[in-house]
Amino acid sequence: MFIAQFFPRTTLSWFLLAGVTCGAYAKDLIKIEGSSTVYPITHQIAERYMLSEGTGTQVVVGISGTGGGFRKFCRGRTDVSNASRPMKANEKALCQENSIEYIELPVALDAITIVVNRNNDWLSALSLDDLKLLWEVGAQNSITTWRHLRPHYPAIPINLHGPGMDSGTYDYFVDVTLGGQKSRQDYRANEDDEAMVAEVAEDKNAMAFLGFAYYLKNQDKLKAVAISERGGVPTLPSVGSVTQGQYGSLSRPLFIYVNKTALEKRGSVRRFLELYFHPSNINGIVTRAGYIPLSSRMYSAVRQRLKNKVSGSVFDGHDMHDDFERFLVQQ
Repeated sequence: MFIAQFFPRTTLSWFLLAGVTCGAYAKDLIKIEGSSTVYPITHQIAERYMLSEGTGTQVVVGISGTGGGFRKFCRGRTDVSNASRPMKANEKALCQENSIEYIELPVALDAITIVVNRNNDWLSALSLDDLKLLWEVGAQNSITTWRHLRPHYPAIPINLHGPGMDSGTYDYFVDVTLGGQKSRQDYRANEDDEAMVAEVAEDKNAMAFLGFAYYLKNQDKLKAVAISERGGVPTLPSVGSVTQGQYGSLSRPLFIYVNKTALEKRGSVRRFLELYFHPSNINGIVTRAGYIPLSSRMYSAVRQRLKNKVSGSVFDGHDMHDDFERFLVQQ
């Protein structure tokens, strides 16, 4: 299933998923907000859940970016938060301030993908150092054409695109490339990944970073750029390069965060999450959404974490590959 088949054009369209109209409200409403990256996975689960539950429970899935989703979640306004990065310290503090306990559940693997226009014939590979040079604050006035990046590139403008600063994809990208420092501000920010794809597809001078699924669906319009780090071989994102650890720092886990009280007190939330991670569902849905399933060992660990209602986070946003393996060891 292509993302466009279930991706909303505005966050208001999550009411359509729930079948909610002005005069008809469900007896039990599961509210989900957050990352546009994780949305395609959770949306499919929500559709499947409502088909199995009938009219008794409705699920609404909105998009406000990972950061926007956490602000609602940590104030008790949602039951589940989609996230394309781990929760930050200030978000954990907000949850604590509002007495919100949460359970962190990895869902899939993703690869932040650097893309250019399909007709770009001069760029095939970059290093993480190149990305730092291009995206750091100082580059705003000094690297404005492709030739500023490499002498043999054409002397034409670089038109940069990326997610907005409330996006978990943005946060993760700047953590990896800039050590968490602020990026240049003269790029075109867009929370709508499909709109960003369309803009890059129409502009030969454009470059963007986005989730792997959006590149995978639009390979006829976009070209992925191979990435190297620490002097290694430039590597393109793929299922194989991510699962084998070859794509490196720009690969990442995706998450949902669950309100522990909602899980404990509401059978509908428990059943929704059991369906989410059921072995007959999760692998196929993640794959159809364009992302990379976790190993069977990891999904087993996630189900155990859910069953035991293990609260808190084992991720801190740094050294994600090491932390991801540590997650398994700690179960």
